[in-house]
Amino acid sequence: MNKEQAKEKIEKLKKVIKHHRYLYHVLDKQEISDAALDSLKKELFDLEQKFPEFVTPDSPTQRIGGKALKEFKKVEHKAAMLSFEDAFSEKDMEDWLRRIQNIIEKQGILLRQGYGGQVDFYAELKIDGLAVELVYDKGLLKTGSTRGDGKIGEDITQNLKTIEAIPLSLKEARPLRRGRASAGFVVRGEVFLSKKEFKKVNKQRKKQGSSPYANPRNLAAGSVRQLDPKITASRSLDFFAYDLLNYAKTHKQRHKALKELGFKTNPYNKYCKNLKEVFNFYKTIQKKRETIPYEIDGIVVIVNSNEIFKKLGIVGKAPRGATALKFPGKEATTKVQDIKVQVGRTGALTPVAILKPVSVGGVIVSRATLHNEDEIKRLGVKIGDTVIVARAGDVVPDVIKVLKDLRTGKEKDFKMPSICPMCSSKVVRKKGEVVHRCTNPKCSSVRRKYFHYFVSKPAFNIEGLGPKIIDQLMDHGLVSDPADLFTLEIGDIIDLESLPRRKPKAFLRGFAEKSAANLIEAIQTSKEISLPRFIYSLGIRNVGEETAYDLAEYFSAQGGPASGWQAIEKLQNAKQEDLEKIPDIGPVVAESIFNWFRNKGNKEFLRKLLKAVKVKLSGSQQKGRLQGKTFVFTGELNSLTRDEAKKKVRQLGGEISSSVSKNTDYLVVGADPGSKYDRAKKLGVKIITEQEFLKLIG
Repeated sequence: MNKEQAKEKIEKLKKVIKHHRYLYHVLDKQEISDAALDSLKKELFDLEQKFPEFVTPDSPTQRIGGKALKEFKKVEHKAAMLSFEDAFSEKDMEDWLRRIQNIIEKQGILLRQGYGGQVDFYAELKIDGLAVELVYDKGLLKTGSTRGDGKIGEDITQNLKTIEAIPLSLKEARPLRRGRASAGFVVRGEVFLSKKEFKKVNKQRKKQGSSPYANPRNLAAGSVRQLDPKITASRSLDFFAYDLLNYAKTHKQRHKALKELGFKTNPYNKYCKNLKEVFNFYKTIQKKRETIPYEIDGIVVIVNSNEIFKKLGIVGKAPRGATALKFPGKEATTKVQDIKVQVGRTGALTPVAILKPVSVGGVIVSRATLHNEDEIKRLGVKIGDTVIVARAGDVVPDVIKVLKDLRTGKEKDFKMPSICPMCSSKVVRKKGEVVHRCTNPKCSSVRRKYFHYFVSKPAFNIEGLGPKIIDQLMDHGLVSDPADLFTLEIGDIIDLESLPRRKPKAFLRGFAEKSAANLIEAIQTSKEISLPRFIYSLGIRNVGEETAYDLAEYFSAQGGPASGWQAIEKLQNAKQEDLEKIPDIGPVVAESIFNWFRNKGNKEFLRKLLKAVKVKLSGSQQKGRLQGKTFVFTGELNSLTRDEAKKKVRQLGGEISSSVSKNTDYLVVGADPGSKYDRAKKLGVKIITEQEFLKLIG
């Protein structure tokens, strides 16, 4: 990026960030998430670091906050209320420490604090709330104000007095005994709302026909800015004190003094003698995040020595001696470098955004699904656009918003192809469908994707047989469909170069005898398969794991078949209207199943496959402690895989569903839960943690 391009990008970023900061800090509104705004600010900060000649006084990186609302009397702060620059990784933190150490060395600051002459730290939770300043005179609360623009805030004293956690008078403590009461105290802290209270308020608003608040921070800000203190009092706001101006030698001592004076301080806060302890604290809090009763988005790390903190000074809007180490955001901004089309196992064409690599939720992503043509039109996305990318749990990242204000005019429109990019066959979009499909059932991409699907964990689960090996098997003509896998011999896949005396009919490059033997053993071991997994492996459109299980249960119970083969025969001969009678199977799914078994090629493949494998009845009719209970899972589990958890539920007589409904008994929540969590809360479904689930299954 040259200087001219950098200047143009910086100006566009400044304009967009200012707009969203005004909405967030002044109007208490949000159009994009905190994580997305943080990502934009980080991009601007990095560009200004690289091109410092383009830093201007009005840049968002040089500001403190928004303007005060006009409805309240203005209050000038005793000292500027600052914000923090953000860090997103251990490297960012190491760079921060290196910068402040350089300043310490240049200024000859004496390191009296800490261990071995090193900088030490105090780490606090970064709560999603509203920063306020409290001024006490002779031990009594005199003024309470918002941060405002950092220098001048809004007088909300009467509203803050309604918060029980804020003392109206200070306790007789050591700071008072030292004669500081007459001089006054300036205390700073965070007003916030618990997750429980946030849910309660939003539930009430929905009953009244009002739109719910977007997040606890917006609700807390709106509550303390009510002109009627009674409304503030009704919101059950909470408060943690985190700073006591011009007192004590260390930040740790300030927190101790705050407790002595009668303030509520965060019990999770921790003194850390070095960055290693900071990182350990960060990881511990990240694991506990879901169990903490209020929203947090990271930790604040502060140089413990107040003397050093003061001498390090301020850069732009932030003190050099403190930084916010954020948790991985579930959203980030990046650039769409291209849009390509993938052809799936059913022939469906899916447009995929090729992204400039970006960290989303702690994972580097370079691709995001755009789903279909209608979604591209809805978003208005073009090649070259700056977009917001979201990721929840292990779900494929999505492009959720286009930042059109950052367009340069060089962006290009995307059009779905009319010819399959893999086989050059015609692409069609049927009336009433959103998906474009390749019309060639023998399309190479369709065949390959189906092979990958067939050997996956929920299907035949053939260990060691990944996409690369499957591609080689197909390229060498060793297999034409998945049933051929079960006829392979060791000699078919041993590398010819590694065993020159052998003359196999074909070989795979890089496969030695031991590797070939292991692969053949894995294939042969997988020949015995349960009925639900067998049905799933057929790749019938609209039939996922749960539908396959429902079909297996239904046809296992019909007339008591003696074998899995007989249950499959009943399924194969079922009429469409009979399939629609099965719970959770509607007309569209029933039609897909019926049509699949009427296709001549599918019939031949099924006959060939049943000759090679043995299908077992699922044996899940047994009663257990979870009989009649339906479970849904969301987020990542730590102690067992999702498949293992589902298997355990079924062994105990329970049922699994892929979606949350009123019939769901339990939603099991792991790390980074998705939209199922919100739907479960809305429907009043019982939500349990992984640990509670483990106790439930014994």
